Amino acid sequence: MKSKNALIWVSVFLVFCLVASASAEVKKIKSIGHFTFARVRGKIPTPEVMKMLADRYAGDIKYGFDQAGYGDIYLAFIEQLKSAKFEDTTWNPGETVKWMLFRSHGRTKVTGELEWAGKKPVEVFAVKVKKGFKTYTFIIPKPCGNIALKSEVEEIPEAICALSVSPAKANINDPISVDMSASQYAKSLRVEIYDKQGNKVASKDLTPGATKWQTKFDKPGEYLFKGVAINFADKASVNPCEGKVYINFPPIGKVVPNCLYCREYVGRPLTFDASGSYDPDGEVTKVSFELTDSQGQVVDTYTAAQKPFIWKKTLYRKGSYTISVTAYDNDGAASSSTPDSHKTIQVTRKTLFVTTEVGPLLAHGSSYTGFVFARAGMFLWLNPDRTSLSFTSGAAMPTKGAPWKAAISANLLGNIHFGQFFTGLGVGFMTKERSDRKDGVDALVQVGCNLSSNIYFNMWQLYFEFRVPIGRSFTDCHKFALGLRYNF
Repeated sequence: MKSKNALIWVSVFLVFCLVASASAEVKKIKSIGHFTFARVRGKIPTPEVMKMLADRYAGDIKYGFDQAGYGDIYLAFIEQLKSAKFEDTTWNPGETVKWMLFRSHGRTKVTGELEWAGKKPVEVFAVKVKKGFKTYTFIIPKPCGNIALKSEVEEIPEAICALSVSPAKANINDPISVDMSASQYAKSLRVEIYDKQGNKVASKDLTPGATKWQTKFDKPGEYLFKGVAINFADKASVNPCEGKVYINFPPIGKVVPNCLYCREYVGRPLTFDASGSYDPDGEVTKVSFELTDSQGQVVDTYTAAQKPFIWKKTLYRKGSYTISVTAYDNDGAASSSTPDSHKTIQVTRKTLFVTTEVGPLLAHGSSYTGFVFARAGMFLWLNPDRTSLSFTSGAAMPTKGAPWKAAISANLLGNIHFGQFFTGLGVGFMTKERSDRKDGVDALVQVGCNLSSNIYFNMWQLYFEFRVPIGRSFTDCHKFALGLRYNF
């Protein structure tokens, strides 16, 4: 019983296989023209007629393409048919088509695969339609005007690589733009960068939707960009696809001060010489100087736009300063900081001066008697422009005779300065200016002003002096003087 059931099921399976095989076989036809799709009053369609009828029966054609499973190429077929070239050819015995549109009882229908089994070739029009990378060949038998798909061929074109790099010359860290948007038939893109020695320094994968890239270089020199485009068959392009960029060598900045320990240079011009700056592949067009103090605060700046790139600067305060230079070349590149491009200098101020002074002096006796005095000594800044100490000594000659006589005097004063004005307090010694007096010590007061504006190396001063005796009669021994002093 079991073996009988098994035999029945095997028989059913074999019958099913035979039916499926029969249905999958190519149908052979020996005649054509009975079920015409677009015949005009019995006339064989011409290319012009077929173009017109394709527009008229667009709905039927779309229906047929959908039924055949080729609805996605319907629009391409309709559009390209308007300008397509109709080639006269034949459908030869034994050749097949994938499917054919025909009309039966006024309705559009689609066959399966057909083989022409007639004795003679059938005259047909051949029309090629392209969509994407595929070319579809349609034939239209002249006797009936039916539309049949004869073949479809995928034709993946060779990728064409196009590479644009800009700018061709740039400075370090300038943006470099890479553009491969003009490449064609590419599935993917790639660019590689090599230095002059042939070493690969960078690479980037791009896509047809993102064909642009920016990069930059931190080293000067020549760089070669090599591009490649990959088509949809994963085949690389073979056309030349290169670009070059030259990264400018930046200039080298150098500065040489006329002194590093600038003794007594406050008020004197310093010279900062940057004429030694140079550019390896061009020329230096300007140099910027910057002077900073010990706190890093900018004191002053200067730009020299012509050779020999020298800056003369006068400082009016002592201290530690740093002079820095930045050189620029004809491509706008700037030099970087190096030990040669900045130097630290120490600037000191003159504080000790030799002093000479002369002037008239009035000494009181029974009346005032005139003297002419001359002194020499030293002037010392304790705190420049604020406090100072002065010491002078010399002789005073009377304008009258006995009992008046020549005297020796010496002064020691501490001075307070208020801009161009000053006042001094101190003590003085003076030998007896009359034969009937004795040597004595005086309290001194001076009030004066600077006559010169540049007080850093020499000073002319005019002052009034009042001497008050200590331990002696004020009436007999006080004195007035007007002095002209030169400190140098």
